Amino acid sequence: MTSATAVENKGAVQLTAAMMLSGTLGVFVVESGAPPFDVVFFRVLFGALALGGYALARGYFRGHGFTPRTLGLAALGGVFIVFNWVLLFQSYENTSISVATVVYHTQPFYVVLLGALLFRERLTAAKAGWIALAFVGLVLVAGVSPADFAHGGAYLTGVGQALLAALLYGLSTLVTMGVPPRVEQRGSVTGVRPHLVALVQVVVGIPLLLPFADFGAMRGTGADWGWLIGLGVVHTGLMYVLMYAAYAKLPTAKIAVLAFTYPAVAMVMDWAVYGHHIGLVQALGVPLIVTASLKVTLSGKTESARSVMARRIAENASLTPADRTPRTPVAGPAPRTAAHEPEAASRPARRAASTA
Repeated sequence: MTSATAVENKGAVQLTAAMMLSGTLGVFVVESGAPPFDVVFFRVLFGALALGGYALARGYFRGHGFTPRTLGLAALGGVFIVFNWVLLFQSYENTSISVATVVYHTQPFYVVLLGALLFRERLTAAKAGWIALAFVGLVLVAGVSPADFAHGGAYLTGVGQALLAALLYGLSTLVTMGVPPRVEQRGSVTGVRPHLVALVQVVVGIPLLLPFADFGAMRGTGADWGWLIGLGVVHTGLMYVLMYAAYAKLPTAKIAVLAFTYPAVAMVMDWAVYGHHIGLVQALGVPLIVTASLKVTLSGKTESARSVMARRIAENASLTPADRTPRTPVAGPAPRTAAHEPEAASRPARRAASTA
């Protein structure tokens, strides 16, 4: 085995581990029992401590490479990222984490569409076709039925929240592409380490989300604090470090393929922990979205966009498993998934006749 192959294999293991961790994110969100704004607030708080401690230990603050412009871009990307997380976690409650995760993975298409709209990048017929195919898959995965228009349309709201979360992630991707990566050349150092970009983004989220956090709802959560700490330390600190280490070792094609470990693990966790799964018709939409995403990600300029995004900001994202009924008021902790009635479970758990 050559040294290059060994390095690439190590990167594959690191990225797979990171994506598997990302797939458990929803379990941590649900089990914390906290409202989405509180969950994200404590995620960025503990995540900032974890990433900041790592960057300090590694000496990344020396010669950080930020300029006023790039610092502002990183901060703006952080605004999009933190509200993307809030919407995604709200979507978990109104749909299921399986459905929300797959819908959320329309992100690459938003990057292409926003690039064409905002920067007049060329949208080829092939890309347009793959995007159209992906949205056919989206319709199948969403599995909207007439019954979903009842009860305040919570399910439809959840699908919309996942789509909006993906849009905000796409905006963050385009904004963050304006921050040059760290490059070693002839002894000089330019650009910014992705760890520091991610650190700026989570730090921005602390004052941004503070007015929305309901600390009264956190009283008496007890052991649930462990889930919140885990979201920051494991899913924001450790996961980002693993991803950034892997991105430096892998080609874009392998990154794109391994990234789908994330939604796969999320769906398995949703079934294993909460007994939720998507239905047969919904399952038909998943390969359409996955195939179209890979085709768009690995074509032309989108490849570089995804590569730059991957090295700067860590999704993620994140997605995981668990079904939720319509949200309870922010003043109270979110209900446990286990307490939901069968009707609130993932679409597949219901018979076709019951949704007609």
